[in-house]
Amino acid sequence: MTRQELTDYIFDTYSVEPDYPFPRDDVTCVFRHTDNRKWFGIAMSVPYRTIGIGRDGYADILNVKCDPIAAGSFRGKPGFCPAYHMNKDKWITILLDGSAGREDIRMLLEMSYTMTASEFRRRL
Repeated sequence: MTRQELTDYIFDTYSVEPDYPFPRDDVTCVFRHTDNRKWFGIAMSVPYRTIGIGRDGYADILNVKCDPIAAGSFRGKPGFCPAYHMNKDKWITILLDGSAGREDIRMLLEMSYTMTASEFRRRL
């Protein structure tokens, strides 16, 4: 899944557009709930080396909140890394280079969306 495909999927599924909250950074965007403003994903471009991949250049990534047990099982799969710049127990990094399966990305997005929803939404 590319970054554009991700953005389109999030809009189509959750009616959420990317938010660019960091001044002078038109690459990093967050996806947040409209009611409680909590992030359920953050997309950014980071050097491969900062996420433990020994190659030059930059990777488009998505960080999502994740159940710690699920995060542990995904870290061993292609396209998944310990969370970049987030709590590594509660977040996971997904490479947006096609190495992570679409269904895995969609399932983790749904988990993150649910985990960050307001109490009212979780009870529905």
